[in-house]
Amino acid sequence: MNLNAPVVFVVDDEAAARESVSALVESHGYRAACFESAEEFLAKFDRNAHGCLITDHRMLGASGMDMIRALNHEGGRMPVILITAYASVPLAVQAMELGAVTVLEKPCRDQELWQCIERALKLDTEVYTSRIRAAEVRRCVASLLDEELEVLRRIVRGQQNKAIAHELGIGLRTVEARRHAVFSKLQADSLAELLRKVIEAKVLGEEQEIGPRLAEGT
Repeated sequence: MNLNAPVVFVVDDEAAARESVSALVESHGYRAACFESAEEFLAKFDRNAHGCLITDHRMLGASGMDMIRALNHEGGRMPVILITAYASVPLAVQAMELGAVTVLEKPCRDQELWQCIERALKLDTEVYTSRIRAAEVRRCVASLLDEELEVLRRIVRGQQNKAIAHELGIGLRTVEARRHAVFSKLQADSLAELLRKVIEAKVLGEEQEIGPRLAEGT
C-alpha cells in the first residue's frame, strides 16, 4: 500500500451512509477511512495524511461544521465536502467561508458526489505537491553557508553583485562565487525561478517584497 496515496475520510453517524460512500470511493481505486463521529475522527486522524474529507452536517455530538472549525484551528488544509439533509444558502456560505469545497444535499447521486470528490482530491494534490516542493526548498536553504545566505537575502531584494560586494565589504568575484553556490544549491536556473522558490517556501520573511518584482519578470 502506498502510504502517500490520498485517502477519502468519511464521517457519518449512519453506518449505511458510511458504507455507501466507502464503496463508491473504493470502486474508483481509492482508499476510504470511515468514522462514526466527529470526535472519533479528530481523535484518530493522522495530521500528516492527505486526501479529502466527506462529512455529514448533523450528527450525534459535534456537527460537521464543528469538525471543520476544529481542523482549521489546528491548521488543517484538507478539502471538505459537507453533506446535509437541511441545505440552505446561509449554511452553504458559512461552510465555504470555512474552506469547504462544496455542500451537497441528501440524497445525492453517486456521479455528483464522485465529481466533487475528484475535484477535492485534485485540490489536495496541488497543495500536497506544493508542500513537498516548499520542504525541499527549505532543506536547500538550510544547506547554505551563512555568507551564502546573506547573498541570497540581497539577491531577492534586487541588489546587483556590485552593490552586494560594497555592502558586505567583499570582492566582486567572491559575491559571484557565492551567488553561483546559491543558485546551484537551490537548483534554480534563473532569477525568476529562484524568486518563485523563495516565495513558495517562505524561507526569508521577505516574500511580500518579492512578488511585485517577480511579476515584472526581474
